[in-house]
Amino acid sequence: MTRLARRSLQKRLALAYAAGIYAAGVFVLVMVDLPLASVQATVPKDDPSSGVVTGSGPGISLPQLLMGSAVALVILIPVALALGWFVAGRFLRPLRAITATAKVISAGDLHRRLDLGGPADELTELGHTLDDLFARLQASFDAQRHFVANASHELRTPLAGLRTLLEVALADPDADAGSLRSACQEALALGGHQERLVQALLALATSERGRTRRDTLDLAHVIEGVLVSRRDQATEKGIDLAEHLKPAVTAGDPGLIESLVANLVDNAIRHNRSAGHVEITTQSCGTHVALTVANSGPVIPGDQIQRLFQPFQKLAPDRHGRDGYGLGLAIVDAVTRSHHAALTAEARPEGGLAITVRFASE
Repeated sequence: MTRLARRSLQKRLALAYAAGIYAAGVFVLVMVDLPLASVQATVPKDDPSSGVVTGSGPGISLPQLLMGSAVALVILIPVALALGWFVAGRFLRPLRAITATAKVISAGDLHRRLDLGGPADELTELGHTLDDLFARLQASFDAQRHFVANASHELRTPLAGLRTLLEVALADPDADAGSLRSACQEALALGGHQERLVQALLALATSERGRTRRDTLDLAHVIEGVLVSRRDQATEKGIDLAEHLKPAVTAGDPGLIESLVANLVDNAIRHNRSAGHVEITTQSCGTHVALTVANSGPVIPGDQIQRLFQPFQKLAPDRHGRDGYGLGLAIVDAVTRSHHAALTAEARPEGGLAITVRFASE
């Protein structure tokens, strides 16, 4: 069916080009024939020195002119068709290359590119656009495979630990109520780790799906609600929470924006130092509102900042979940993109990170 459609397109283009060539030929013949038809090879009657009798000369007669024109028009038909077919084929050659390459590209073979050369025209521009699309698809599939591999590893680790714990407890013939109770407590802790990881994965998936609501909200009120449940945790770690909140009204999905704020605050508390601090600021700047969360902590190399916004990426890998799962900043990035906001992160010279998210003001 595709081959027939392609041939049909070439036929239509060939007929169009042939019609144009034929019309041009007819126009040229008409423009030439009309002046020649009115020309007569004659001389004046009162000029005896010429020695020529007045009358028709050796010029082309009208019947001969019409006959020659008719023969030329008949010969022009196959010539115009051949030229039209050739020109249509030349113009469709890049399109055929695009179709052939697109057929062999699949999810497992996204490295192929069209690489159309030749003069820059609309089809070449289409080829470059498709190459860029294939590159983005390849990067997306690679990121998805990497994410699935990391998620599988993160989920498999507590499962393997839980199985080992239960097997050891069952294999101990001298196990008493105390040892079994201890094993159950450890199993509950591993189950809680899995539950928190699954919740984080669901939050990331929800954030990447994009916003489903668009309500007007104040970032300052959202932050106040999030901090209510984080103050005790910060106090236990000796971390000072300082807030400088001004009205910052924007529009977005309340659930996703709350998730963004919660993950920013949790990340600032978790990756901090003893007797450290966290500063949370909101402000309105004309066309946008800004939320900034800055925290003290370890010194972060500047070339590692962007990596931290990828799923399961940490400065110091920890497979036990004590320092989180490496999903918090990935959720922040996904929520930011879903709201078409701007995200910037800077490593502080004294240690820690300052993250700013700018939303469009409402």
